[in-house]
Amino acid sequence: MSGTTTREVTVTVNGAVRSGRTEARTLLSDFLRHGLGLTGTHVGCEEGVCGACTVLLDGTPVRSCLMLAVQADGHRLETVEGLARNGELSPLQEALMVEHGLQCGFCTPGILMSLTAAEREGLGTEATVDEVLAGHRCRCTGYAGIRAAIERRGRETNPARHLPDTPGEPAYAADTPREATHPEVTLPSDMAFPSGSTGSSDKGGEATR
Repeated sequence: MSGTTTREVTVTVNGAVRSGRTEARTLLSDFLRHGLGLTGTHVGCEEGVCGACTVLLDGTPVRSCLMLAVQADGHRLETVEGLARNGELSPLQEALMVEHGLQCGFCTPGILMSLTAAEREGLGTEATVDEVLAGHRCRCTGYAGIRAAIERRGRETNPARHLPDTPGEPAYAADTPREATHPEVTLPSDMAFPSGSTGSSDKGGEATR
């Protein structure tokens, strides 16, 4: 059996040039985690579906579990480790924290990278919720807190006035408490939780999303 083929891979990660020798078959996600020690990039489904492994390649979100490390050679990468600056959370990280947009946190790095790219592109709040979150799976939060964080960022980037997505709904200021903008949702009778249930199951999370 012939020896394993290896290659030197050099990438610019979060502004720093990093190099490492790796097998030609190594996934980018594994190269980042095991080769460069950037474990903020999480690996979930390994099929490109869950979005947990999302990083930015030359500013574009990619699934690092579907790319080979050698394909990123010579390119610019951004991972969740590069979002905070001088110990200060990025505005998106701050919004997720304030709005309780994470629970176990496994999906959070990938979501943050996709949201960062969307914000740079100037994608609106509604489009971000519909298009960006559609590519990520969160099994803990039911997405309510994540949506609230996106809406908060929308208000922060347009502080004068945040126009509602729903006609007839009053506009609200950037400092409006979350409770005032996220009323309790009443489920249809066929989707209501049994008496005594907390609604914490996967089915419940899907229903209230």
